[in-house]
Amino acid sequence: MYSLMCGVMDICQIMMSDTFYPVPECLIEVGSTFEGWCPVRNVPVFCLLVPLLAPRGHTFHLDLGSTEKVPATDSCIRVELECTCGREQEMSMLCFLHTSAKQLKRQCPSLLHSLCTNSYLDAEKTARCFRELIKNAWKCMHVSEFTMEIDTVKSRRSCRLHVRDLNKRIFYVEFVFGVQQDDTDIFLSSHEIVFRHTPSTAWPQSCVVAEKKFFQYIANHAQGGNFYLRYLQLCAYLMAGLKFTIYDLKTVIMHLLTTIPLERWHGKDFLLRMDDILNYLHCCVEEKRLDHFIIGNDMMPEEIILLQEFRASPPLNMFQHLEEEPDKYEQAQLDLEELHERFTTMLLYGR
Repeated sequence: MYSLMCGVMDICQIMMSDTFYPVPECLIEVGSTFEGWCPVRNVPVFCLLVPLLAPRGHTFHLDLGSTEKVPATDSCIRVELECTCGREQEMSMLCFLHTSAKQLKRQCPSLLHSLCTNSYLDAEKTARCFRELIKNAWKCMHVSEFTMEIDTVKSRRSCRLHVRDLNKRIFYVEFVFGVQQDDTDIFLSSHEIVFRHTPSTAWPQSCVVAEKKFFQYIANHAQGGNFYLRYLQLCAYLMAGLKFTIYDLKTVIMHLLTTIPLERWHGKDFLLRMDDILNYLHCCVEEKRLDHFIIGNDMMPEEIILLQEFRASPPLNMFQHLEEEPDKYEQAQLDLEELHERFTTMLLYGR
């Protein structure tokens, strides 16, 4: 699926070569499906991050908003024109700043006049633009073994595809767009913020690439490679239907992977580690605190390249809602009991 979508994006790049749309770079596989542990009761979604560069004659300025909140949720991407005088032939364009309006009619409009709102890159306009590009690119692919439909209902800030093979199997693919912050593993992303309205010009900070690199780091430094997948798969299965999120589970396991030696996660230690995972989650619920893994974690491997404010920031409490809403705390306690019962049942009866 990844190579097929890379082919689609390669054609999109060719189709965009004479425009001033953002320039897509190599796709980055992110999310549980590509990591190999998508919950069995969920529809697997192949999520691809599309890194974007400013087109020629433009620059991106990342505005993290007025608050010091990490990760920033109201961050924006301001677009500015730059002078290209003297480089017009080399860059195959007229300078937007110093060319008459009459002459500029001979070339495509600037990014400011196509996909921006008030000088800020608009995530919804960007997604709509790429939906059209992907639809046209697919027609050029002439792929006989697959058919593709674009989901226009659930993809306000991303591009969601339904890809069907000759055996009628459906694969769900989602393109999310992002702009890298400096040379770090943090991106400003078009992903939707859950449970709140996300303005079209907001590009929240995202840690998905940093988390992907963390699991790659673990696989490269452990004897069993990606041994952690069976823990993620089993926990995701046990947690189906409960109020705990998949990200809660992933965060707990990432914390334990940095505190328990990697050689103690194999073979006969499997049940002990599962017990550690459930006990860690239990303590977090009782304390109403689960620290975000990336933010304020001084045990983060140096191979994960973070912004200084991510390393220096106080840990972000992902269970703050349990402190503020007693009903959710009571529900979390009930879900913990159910989780322990499910695990015990699985050990006794194998289901």
